[in-house]
Amino acid sequence: MAGSLVIIPTYNEIENIDAIIRAVFALKKDFHVLIVDDNSPDGTADHVVGMQKEFPDRLFLEVRHEKSGLGTAYIHGFKWAIAKKYDYIFEMDADFSHNPTDLLRLHKACESGADVAVGSRYKKGVNVVDWPLYRILLSYGASFYVKLITGMRVHDPTAGFVCYRRHVLESINLDSVRFVGYAFQIEMKFRAHLKKFKIEEVSIIFKDREKGKSKMSSSIISEAVFGVMKMKLKSIFQKNQF
Repeated sequence: MAGSLVIIPTYNEIENIDAIIRAVFALKKDFHVLIVDDNSPDGTADHVVGMQKEFPDRLFLEVRHEKSGLGTAYIHGFKWAIAKKYDYIFEMDADFSHNPTDLLRLHKACESGADVAVGSRYKKGVNVVDWPLYRILLSYGASFYVKLITGMRVHDPTAGFVCYRRHVLESINLDSVRFVGYAFQIEMKFRAHLKKFKIEEVSIIFKDREKGKSKMSSSIISEAVFGVMKMKLKSIFQKNQF
């Protein structure tokens, strides 16, 4: 197996899936791609199956029966990657909000000593393009809140563009991860933080999706806001679960 796997969870990403896969494979590094699709009714998985004929040794697909949340999709992908012995395991969105060329920078950070490399929107100011002001304030405020509650010195704890070295994921009890929305990203970084892994942020420019529909919802936001305090308390009083 190649050393690096990019996990891309999808639900109704037919407008983006072909281009994002080709963009990753065009990089000057042998990345493999795993698509974890939640049985998209728009035919996303069927399109990936067609592309596998073109990239038989680099493109992989796992189809789940129903839409079960971002966190469980990544957990599914993490377990698959660990079983295949990939050394570097990446999270990335399908909608080009994450620039595929930044995969090289995240990989370099981990190769140079980081255990977790985070593609950060807020390491150097606010590097977000095409977001309305209220969403920037909500995201930036959430990041400040998470830092305050958890004690992590990560400027962008909700970031979903991440590289993990395999030993980090192997050390975490993935079955005990409880968050399924964007709070999942916070929980994974917090668990790595508690285990004293080196988390390094790589400044990126985040661009809002141009095609397809955002998966953001009020329930996802409330999970992040109210769940963080619960997570922190649980880490203190139920340490065995962390």
